[in-house]
Amino acid sequence: MREGEVLASAEVAASLGARLRGLVGRDSCDGVLVIMKAKSVHTFGMRFPIDVAFCDRELTVLATTTMRRARLGRPRLRARCVVEAEAGAFERWQLRPGDHLEITG
Repeated sequence: MREGEVLASAEVAASLGARLRGLVGRDSCDGVLVIMKAKSVHTFGMRFPIDVAFCDRELTVLATTTMRRARLGRPRLRARCVVEAEAGAFERWQLRPGDHLEITG
């Protein structure tokens, strides 16, 4: 959620195994994957490009980027979690740095 607006369903990857696996091997992503305790991501083994939002501990978006397959992202030092979605989703949702996200449910 962003300011009370539901953007997408979220899957939270909190365990080490889920964080390491991420979206690798999936054909698509319905909604978003939130990877807790992450400062960077990669797209090796992914089947589609992704949008990535780096967030601080309060889930404020610090930066966003789109990553093609087979890439290694650079770490964002202030990031505490990462939100991943299929490429183009952030543009549709108009997600920008400074937006505050909320995970409910």
